[in-house]
Amino acid sequence: RARAARLEQLQNQYPGWQDSGSSDAKLFAAAAARAATDPVVVEYAKSFFPVLAFVLVLRSFLYEPFQIPSSSMVPTLQVGDYILVNKYRYGLRLPVTRTKIWDMASPQRGDVMVFYPPHANDQYYIKRVIGIPGDRVQYRNKQLTVNGEAIPREWLVDAEGTARMQIGLETPRGDRAHPVQVDRMRPARDFFVVVRPGHYFMMGDNRDNSSDSRVWGQVPEADIVGEAVAIWMHWESLFSIPSFDRVGGLH
Repeated sequence: RARAARLEQLQNQYPGWQDSGSSDAKLFAAAAARAATDPVVVEYAKSFFPVLAFVLVLRSFLYEPFQIPSSSMVPTLQVGDYILVNKYRYGLRLPVTRTKIWDMASPQRGDVMVFYPPHANDQYYIKRVIGIPGDRVQYRNKQLTVNGEAIPREWLVDAEGTARMQIGLETPRGDRAHPVQVDRMRPARDFFVVVRPGHYFMMGDNRDNSSDSRVWGQVPEADIVGEAVAIWMHWESLFSIPSFDRVGGLH
C-alpha cells in the first residue's frame, strides 16, 4: 500500500511520465526504480516517522504520562492511577542532560511534582511540594507548620474500611485545599528543616506511609521533571478492567 501511494505520488510529480521520449518519463523511471528497491520496513518507517517525531517531542518537552506504583500519595493518587505531567510548567529542559533551556514558573507550595530523588537519581518520584527555597518547615504531632504558621487542616472522615486512618483537607496556599491521610496508630516523625536555596522539600499526602524528603533529603531544582496536572485513567493490573471514574484535574 505504501509503495502504491509512492508510485501515485511520482506520477503526479512527473505528469509526462507516459511519454517515453520526455524528460518526465526518464525521471519517473529512475525515481520508481529507487522506490522499488526500498524494503517494506523502510517504506513504513517513512510513513510513521512524522508521527513518531511528534510523540517524541510531546513526551520530551510538553506532556508525559506516568503510572502511580505506590500508595505514598493516597488519598490524592491511588495505585494504578495514570497521570499526565506538564513538563514545561517549570521550564523546558533537554532530555538526558536535564539542562534547562527556557525558564518559566517556579514550583509553589501544594504543587504535585514529579522529580528525580537524591537517593535514586534515575527513577521518577511523585510527591507534594511542602517547602520552597528559604522556608522553615516543621512537623510536630502531625501538624505541619511553614514559616511559623500552622497549615490549616480540616478533618473530614475516616478512610474507607478502617478507623485507623483519618483523612483531612490541608490548605497550604490559601487558594486551594488538598487531601491528606494520617495513621492514628503510628507515632509522628517530628522534624524541623530550613529549605536550602535552589531546593524543595517534598512530602507524600499519605503522611505516615511515605518515603520522602524526611528520609532522603531535599530535591534540587535541576532534578525537577514537571507538575502532575490530571488523572486520565485508572488501571491496577492486566487482570483488571480500566476505569475512568477518577479522571480529572489534580489539586
